[in-house]
Amino acid sequence: MAALAVVGLVVVLAPGLGEVRHRLADASPGWLALAVAFEALSGVSYVLMFRPVFCHAMPWRTSWEIGWSELAVGSLLPTSGAGGLALGAWILHRGGMPAERIRRRSVAFFLIKSSVNFAAVAALGTLMAIGIVGPKQSLWLTAAPAIAAVVVIAGVLWVPRLGAGRAPGRDAGRLRRAVASARAALVGGTAEAVEIFRSRDPLVLVGSLGYWAWDNAVLWATFHAFGSSPALSVILMGYLIGQLGGLLPLPGGLGGIDGGLLGTLVVYGAPVATTAAAVLAYRVILFWLPLMVGAIAFVSLRRALNRPDRPELCSVPAAT
Repeated sequence: MAALAVVGLVVVLAPGLGEVRHRLADASPGWLALAVAFEALSGVSYVLMFRPVFCHAMPWRTSWEIGWSELAVGSLLPTSGAGGLALGAWILHRGGMPAERIRRRSVAFFLIKSSVNFAAVAALGTLMAIGIVGPKQSLWLTAAPAIAAVVVIAGVLWVPRLGAGRAPGRDAGRLRRAVASARAALVGGTAEAVEIFRSRDPLVLVGSLGYWAWDNAVLWATFHAFGSSPALSVILMGYLIGQLGGLLPLPGGLGGIDGGLLGTLVVYGAPVATTAAAVLAYRVILFWLPLMVGAIAFVSLRRALNRPDRPELCSVPAAT
């Protein structure tokens, strides 16, 4: 929160950023409102995906509360959603879900959510490289990201072949137990992610695609709010590569996501001043909307954990 305020003050007061300030002052309220609506749809898509991955029997109200609570934590500490999943794991454990299942399903959820981005870059980068989709860019900006995405996807699909490994003995130390547990969760979660994809659950498909597409749409709308309309392919490519900055554990993703998006989009040919204004507006929306909705959802959920009249988070048979 404070970090975003500092960024705003820098934009307003720093010398040499007059054109960016001018762009911000002339923003279209209609396009910004549309961007907010798109971000809300992205959050709804996250909820749609969350329930079938973790538990089909979970009440929709609970899925809504956990999903938006995770998104709120993700806005404060992005790290590609790992922080939010940790909160969700704590809530599900409080609700009685077995820890092993939580670990596997958290890995599966993360992979499903992330795989759409990499698949999109692989497809879009290939189409741009062979000239079917424009604008024309060098192979370093088209084929190289596509090949890297394919390598990552292939590597993930190979993970189950590692096997869970031997269980640590009774005299094993904490570190060895933790490593064995992490390996089992990674291997098991990856295998479950593949099985979930193969099941073609419509909520998982719609949720994962929607979460990615609507978030891209937010950035597209903020560009239009400042009178610019870069090629959709540029926004899509810049989005994934720029979002890698979110892996850095920075408060609110400050500097990581912002710098990654701005730098990548400019490299792909987007105008500097407009891109800076669009990225700043995108980040403000991405920060505040999940935080406000998620805070309300978490308060409701926290109270529900101590209320006997609310149904269980999820009833999972012992055999599973």
